[in-house]
Amino acid sequence: MAEGILHTILSAKREEVALRKVQRPLVQTRLTSPMGLYFENALAAPGISLIAEIKRASPSRGALRPDLDPVALAHIYRRAGAAAISVLTDEPFFEGCLDDLRLAVKAGGLPVLRKDFIIDCYQILEAADAGAAAVLLIVAALDQPQLIGLIDYAHELGLAALVEVHDAPELERAQASDARVIGINNRNLTSFKTDLQTSFDLLPLIDEDRLTVAESGIHDAGEVQSLERAGVNAVLVGEALVTAIDPAAKIEELLSSE
Repeated sequence: MAEGILHTILSAKREEVALRKVQRPLVQTRLTSPMGLYFENALAAPGISLIAEIKRASPSRGALRPDLDPVALAHIYRRAGAAAISVLTDEPFFEGCLDDLRLAVKAGGLPVLRKDFIIDCYQILEAADAGAAAVLLIVAALDQPQLIGLIDYAHELGLAALVEVHDAPELERAQASDARVIGINNRNLTSFKTDLQTSFDLLPLIDEDRLTVAESGIHDAGEVQSLERAGVNAVLVGEALVTAIDPAAKIEELLSSE
């Protein structure tokens, strides 16, 4: 998304979170959970892991799957071999919600990532309350103290943090924090275009003790295999799955080694 759109989304998100804090106050009720480790272990398994996304819409393409059923899709993803599920919970721009995440969690069997524009510890507490195993933190949306504080809070609650970067300066910031899982988003923030070369350029710069996830622009098995050879632990695939006539067959295709 363009930087202007990111600014618009973050401005709306600040208002949304402030209102939700008033409407639904949450109290931290747990200090540790195995869920974050469950998510990280799923990504660290031998071979390349697939994070399959539940995504209703995008600002650029509009509705992606009008008949989307989070429970049915979660079951399909699990049976087809996904290692984890990502659920887009932003409502104004992506038509998602926390109920989609709760339903995916209740479907059972896989760790679930809350994918949203997270700017406040309250949203991480919401994710934990809904049963998530991990949260997405976008470096471009946060200053360094915010990034470090949100990672620390996620870890305090026992959640993993997928820390998303788009370029080398953002990667440097991510590695200066306690980011154990680094996502490389191949979508250019200014042009909307996706280019897998972003992953290939940044991967050699990532410390060996971090888990890595390639995000956006992944559509076929050849791309998955190239990313695996480059050292990626996992790929996050959204639109290619939710727009597929047969998502299970698409997962089988993506994970094919032929």
